Amino acid sequence: MPDRRARARELAAEFIQKGDPIGWFEVLYQEAEEGKSEVPWADQRPAPHLVEFWKAHPIETAGKSALVIASGLGDDAEQLAAWGFKTTGFDISKTAIDATKKRFPRTAVEYVVADLFAPPSSWLQNFDFVFESNTLQALPAALRPPAIQKISRFVTPGGSLLVIARGREKTDPEGQLPWPLTREELAGFVRAGLREESFEDFADPEPPWVRRFRALYKRL
Repeated sequence: MPDRRARARELAAEFIQKGDPIGWFEVLYQEAEEGKSEVPWADQRPAPHLVEFWKAHPIETAGKSALVIASGLGDDAEQLAAWGFKTTGFDISKTAIDATKKRFPRTAVEYVVADLFAPPSSWLQNFDFVFESNTLQALPAALRPPAIQKISRFVTPGGSLLVIARGREKTDPEGQLPWPLTREELAGFVRAGLREESFEDFADPEPPWVRRFRALYKRL
């Protein structure tokens, strides 16, 4: 079976070597639009571990806002909107945002081209629910701490952040993209001023059967 992540890994390595560790996302989405490659995390369905979490821990959404980090092709943002949030999804890739708007022409979600490391100032502590999945594990280690700081700052007082990522022990090999995160790395959200409400460490029940971390944080 061909490796769905081979092209993404190739592009990431190329752009990291050039000193542009996030520039490859736009290239990958462009190639996917042209049918030359695929976006391996674009499953055209909401993240199953988000849906599972929501079924077990639904929260009030009336009058609440949500933000999806690196919204890709929009499935998670659309799901949050369906649950009742006033939802914003952003991605650094203009091609991804354009493709999302074509997929969901009548969407209630506000889709924005934005850079996680230079977001609109109006987003600071402005969202009741923030969802992060796949982004941190697609960034090299040096970028994860500042990314965690930026993500934390989107959460309004009383708001929550749900993070889902591949997981590993600190002593395990770092592996290759998508790079599994350690619990110590995710503790950066606490150091950024959030409180850990829950932390789950589990084996993915479906392919690729990897170890997952799912953590809920709250700003008091």
